[in-house]
Amino acid sequence: MGHAVSLPDLEPPKPAVPPWQQFAGLVLRSVFIIALMVLTFRTALPQNETIATAYDTPADLVRLLVGVAACGWLLFQLFQVPRDVAGFRTWFYLGLAAVPFTLICLGAFW
Repeated sequence: MGHAVSLPDLEPPKPAVPPWQQFAGLVLRSVFIIALMVLTFRTALPQNETIATAYDTPADLVRLLVGVAACGWLLFQLFQVPRDVAGFRTWFYLGLAAVPFTLICLGAFW
């Protein structure tokens, strides 16, 4: 019997993410999601009434329910940590642009 020929690993090596970039990516991602959650909650509140009287106006009730559902989904996403190198790197670079924009929107809409 002949010798089995093994093929080289065709997948390129994945570069490691520096710890500072991983930490910064997680912080920027968390700040972005929390700011987006606060902005969503603020937008979902009834316009002219209190939360207790939101059921009087169907549009306010629907907006409140959709906003609470979106905030719940964002809260769930807050605890989902990226699992690969590209996820940490993407959140680092995306966070550098998205966090200031989200904080500006939050300040403008408050």
